[in-house]
Amino acid sequence: MSAVRKDAFAERLPDEVEIKNAEQLRTIIASQLKSDEGARISLAQPTGGTETITLSPALAASFMEVLRLVSTGRGFRMIPVDAELTTQEAADCLNVSRPYLIKLLENGEIPHIKTGRHRKVRASELFAYKQKRDDARSAALDDLAALDAESDLI
Repeated sequence: MSAVRKDAFAERLPDEVEIKNAEQLRTIIASQLKSDEGARISLAQPTGGTETITLSPALAASFMEVLRLVSTGRGFRMIPVDAELTTQEAADCLNVSRPYLIKLLENGEIPHIKTGRHRKVRASELFAYKQKRDDARSAALDDLAALDAESDLI
């Protein structure tokens, strides 16, 4: 087995050991998770004692999401909400091409700022657009499902 890797998952995919570790930790946290209380986890101290930590529901959910990504062998990148992204980073986040993102910016669908000749997109604005887009897609799928049900296609 190779040496322990310390580089982040934004630049690589998890290896087998990391996948197994993530799945094991995800199982432990899930077994302690209570929806309205978060999760209580006891950790062994190097001195031999234990310390119990209570994860808030939001923190537990965030950890679970990261662990789910790693345990399924996928990399990820964490983006602070107040970050300013390049057009390529924003396009990657939306899973669209950079030229398509530029059209969205030029049409005013996503607010942006210009620094010289470069465009920057605030992560908060990008996430708001993504949520609005996802909500519209979900509503369209609901409408299609309703039409299928009315037409006895399901």
